[in-house]
Amino acid sequence: MQTTEQLQESDLELLRHASEGYRKLKAEIGKVLLGQDEIVRQLLAAIFSQGHVLIIGVPGLGKTLLVKTLSKVLGWNFKRIQFTPDMMPADIIGVELLQEDRASGTRSMRFLHGPIFANIILADEINRTPPKTQSALLEAMQEYTVTSMGKSYHLEKPFIVVATQNPIEQEGTYPLPEAQLDRFMFSLWMDYPTAQEEENIVLTTTAIQEDNLQQVFTRDQMMAFQDLVRRMPVSRHVVGYAVALSRATRPLSGLASDMTRQYVEWGAGPRASQYMVLAGKSLAVLDGQCTVSAEHIRQSAPYVLRHRVLPNYNATGEGITSQQITEKVLAEIKEPDYK
Repeated sequence: MQTTEQLQESDLELLRHASEGYRKLKAEIGKVLLGQDEIVRQLLAAIFSQGHVLIIGVPGLGKTLLVKTLSKVLGWNFKRIQFTPDMMPADIIGVELLQEDRASGTRSMRFLHGPIFANIILADEINRTPPKTQSALLEAMQEYTVTSMGKSYHLEKPFIVVATQNPIEQEGTYPLPEAQLDRFMFSLWMDYPTAQEEENIVLTTTAIQEDNLQQVFTRDQMMAFQDLVRRMPVSRHVVGYAVALSRATRPLSGLASDMTRQYVEWGAGPRASQYMVLAGKSLAVLDGQCTVSAEHIRQSAPYVLRHRVLPNYNATGEGITSQQITEKVLAEIKEPDYK
């Protein structure tokens, strides 16, 4: 088991730069997007973890603006894909074209890259496109490759997908199956701003705006920070807490509460535990701390768990949501005692 002492001096210096850079990132994003501080923090934690994110929110809250701004301050290649019911896999991954060399007269197949070939992808309204196209994107998220005509093409890292869903308009949509939802590290729910934040948004967006965003990191620096996240020390105590939270969402587990047994069809799998620990490591890096605490796990747990908890028919009939079940789990499960 790795301990805090195993962090080398170079890692400690890298940790300091990462934490300082995080504050600069927040400040740059804050020039354009007002409020939504927790969403920004968790999205940046996912970026540092190399994790993909699903953002759910009604139109007009700044989801697209957030991701575009993030790509600018990171200096990453950005592509926005607007999903529609008639979209095919080739529309996002690319297509093989037959081309002729005018000089020699020979013909050959050439792969034309689709918009998936970027560092950060905004998959706008992902639930508006058929499952086959969703699967093509989700394969890229998991394998960092795309396949066309039996040939695989690698995606350049860093590669992050931020998908959005509109929770209101459900007609003509294709909801993501649970197995595909599990590919997303976080499910972030973007809510309405406070009254004061909304006034500030209106004042700012109805005046003359200047795009004076500054790039904070190079790609190499960000990839070094992502490697540092993987090296961050974490105790068995903290890992045990993350595992206990995941197991408490499973109705047949000994840690399951009465609410879980009564209202949950399927709970979170081991990937949830992995993502909670990875998110905890990222949050520790953002905070400039040398090790992961149970508090870091608690901060990330709601965003990791709630899209992995499937309520049953009893829950649907009584209006019990996965959010309520997750909150109950967090309230009841205490840190393990290894004395």
